[in-house]
Amino acid sequence: MVNKITTAEARKNFADIVNNVAYGKNTIVLTRRGKELAAIVSIEGLKLLQQIEDQQDIDDAWKIKNEPGENTKLSDLKRELDL
Repeated sequence: MVNKITTAEARKNFADIVNNVAYGKNTIVLTRRGKELAAIVSIEGLKLLQQIEDQQDIDDAWKIKNEPGENTKLSDLKRELDL
């Protein structure tokens, strides 16, 4: 469940909000002047988002690896990118 609250409300009720997110498994979207600014999610929610992002990176890497063309050495790529 996603609830929206203003940043002013969040400042006043921070401890309750943290408990609600941590134990109630709710996500809170912080707003200011009606615009969404940020979200507070549980650790489980954050870990899930990170896993999804990691899997997307892996999928993208496999797609690129399987594309036709010349391979580039990592050392050449680092030099090209000044890394």
